Amino acid sequence: MSEEKKGFFARLKEGLTKTRNNIVSGIDSVFSGFSNIDDEFYEELEEILIMGDIGVKATNEILERLKQQVKEKHIKEPSDCKQLLIDSIKEQMQVGETAYEFEHKQSIVLVIGVNGVGKTTSVGKLAGKLKDQNRKVIVAAADTFRAAAVEQLEEWAHRAGVEIISGSENADPASVVFDAVNAAKARKADVLLCDTAGRLHNKKNLMEELKKINRIIDKEFPDAHRENLVVLDGTTGQNALSQAREFGEAAQLTGIILTKMDGTAKGGIAVAIQSELKVPVKYIGVGETIEDLQKFDSEQFVNALFDVEMKEG
Repeated sequence: MSEEKKGFFARLKEGLTKTRNNIVSGIDSVFSGFSNIDDEFYEELEEILIMGDIGVKATNEILERLKQQVKEKHIKEPSDCKQLLIDSIKEQMQVGETAYEFEHKQSIVLVIGVNGVGKTTSVGKLAGKLKDQNRKVIVAAADTFRAAAVEQLEEWAHRAGVEIISGSENADPASVVFDAVNAAKARKADVLLCDTAGRLHNKKNLMEELKKINRIIDKEFPDAHRENLVVLDGTTGQNALSQAREFGEAAQLTGIILTKMDGTAKGGIAVAIQSELKVPVKYIGVGETIEDLQKFDSEQFVNALFDVEMKEG
């Protein structure tokens, strides 16, 4: 494993401490507290997984697979099925290959999400990462309803050494995107990252605004590769899942950025999101620095959660 990956795995493991204490210690006590595998054993596991924000649907499917495996392999000892449970959780998170084509194509990335989830920070970190890959990046400050968002993004753009397009406070977000799309075309930018409005007067307005932004991009730059990433705060658990569903109604989501995973006992939400939405978590944040936003790997995530050492490779 590369040093960078090893370093992030250690940070991820540390970041998931609260979630691990919430879920894994409970699971371990079930495995050690039961002498045989019966309905009560499965009920206890079910309660722990649901309480850990893995969600009802994903939990049911994880346990169904576990029951099937236990039956097929004639397992009698509860302790013998821990690895089967881990494998079942990993399987539940499969969403097919997670593509990062926008890193290699001329792309427009809309970053959406409610205020307070770390959206603007995520845009800034992503800009820095892409710049480090020698991509020409422009960021658009289209979250015009929150004055601090523009200042915050200017600071990140300056730090990352990328260009920023912004409008006046309370400007129409779609007009900022219009200017940014044309600037990206004229300056032959590789990636345009758009920080969009986290709130408007009501949800309907916000969703209409997103649709309007999408129409502008379709019209002005139809050849650009498109990516719609929703930023979700890991500490909000099931609420994050509801937000993703709502945004999914207004924009076709291609991926999720899951932030603040280092401060939450609700990290199981990553399992619920991939299991229920079938939209890949593309990035996970476990801290403040650019290095703390990394590509998400569900296998690595579950290994870190259960404190399973990563194999070399």
